Amino acid sequence: MGNYAGNIIIYLLILFALGVIYGTTRIVKSFTDTQADILKPSVSYSWIIRLCLNSLGYGTVLLPGYLVYKYVCFSKYLQRAGSGFLPKLIGKCFVGGVESGLLDSPSYTPTANGSRDPHSFSQDAILLMYCFIGLQFSYLTWGYLQEKIMTQEYVNAAGEKQHFHDSQFLVFVNRILAFTMSALYLMVKRQPRHVTPLYKYTFCSLSNIMSSWCQYEALKFVSFPTQVLAKASKIIPVMIMGKIVFRTSYDYYEYVTAALISIGMTLFMLGSVEHKNDGVTTISGVILLTGYMVLDSFTSNFQNSLFQEYGATSVQMMCSVNLFSCLLTATSLFQQSSFAQTLEFVTKFPVFIVDCLLISICSASGQLFIFYTIAKFGAVTFVIIMTIRQLLAILLSCLVYHHRITSFGVLGVLLVFGSIFLRIYCGNRLRALRNRSRENATTKD
Repeated sequence: MGNYAGNIIIYLLILFALGVIYGTTRIVKSFTDTQADILKPSVSYSWIIRLCLNSLGYGTVLLPGYLVYKYVCFSKYLQRAGSGFLPKLIGKCFVGGVESGLLDSPSYTPTANGSRDPHSFSQDAILLMYCFIGLQFSYLTWGYLQEKIMTQEYVNAAGEKQHFHDSQFLVFVNRILAFTMSALYLMVKRQPRHVTPLYKYTFCSLSNIMSSWCQYEALKFVSFPTQVLAKASKIIPVMIMGKIVFRTSYDYYEYVTAALISIGMTLFMLGSVEHKNDGVTTISGVILLTGYMVLDSFTSNFQNSLFQEYGATSVQMMCSVNLFSCLLTATSLFQQSSFAQTLEFVTKFPVFIVDCLLISICSASGQLFIFYTIAKFGAVTFVIIMTIRQLLAILLSCLVYHHRITSFGVLGVLLVFGSIFLRIYCGNRLRALRNRSRENATTKD
């Protein structure tokens, strides 16, 4: 009897925590709405308020989930409850293991390494061109729409003009379509057994949606070419995150190219004439770009650790991360009444629906092209294609939106991308030398 009473107390505690966070979010949101006129002079810092509101929304999901993990999933409750729906759901979310049975195909039979069908050179060239065009079209269009939505005014037939400000809604629409496409792929294509506890995806899901949010918000304070070059320079925070958090070791050439990339980024920032004279705006842009790179670096490193520990496939990872991303962002948007506000914006500017649909399709199809390219041609080929894409994105943005870059800025761009290609070449060359020495050692034995 005491155990049942304890479980009831735990559930009440979870509901209480959920209610407190939800109530706090509504109070803060109503206060900021009523104080809108007072906050307008410090609009450059309003992203901090939005970030706090978003975090409270995410906490509405994460805190009850943590309490379930802490007090329920390893308690005697699961042992007594047997094969009920709730115990199974809790077990799949927090325990994992061979009985997970989600996102996989029990009858899956792995193929042997090297079983890829042989292709002629012309067939490989056509397939590579298909991947190249698919990635370029998806992400160049995505970048163009991203800058358009966040920086350009929408105008309707009545002559009304308005900017769209809700970055989190764009993150949500991107994730919901990516989740749908990856889930459909998993239903059609057989997958190996999925043993990863689902809750572990929440870490990289949270960092992923927050990094995307920072990316959209940064466009309000810095130019798109600046953001693209910052993304190209994220090798540096990825290395720092890997070294400090995940104890990853790097070769000497990686440190040299990282230093050259940082120098090139500095030259570009000094040579860009797009930066505003407002110091607050500049600081906000730098903080948001830094937040994007740090969070994105954690996402990639954490996903890599899950790949190594549990062996999930890329599409399983895509589906799981986007599932939690949809849950977190939808909860936050609901608490802030953002769905109603977006619907009101759509009724005034119907063309916004087209932009949202296109940017979601480009984002989701781009992710699928990423996995397909890596599977067929390897990570090095993929990195080269995406590096070319970043160069083209800067060129396209400068042509369409008339961004001006000085000679110092051009030198910085060339130094950054030259360092990236040097990094790719050195890494490939070093791997070839190591493989050759390993083969020679094997031959001698």
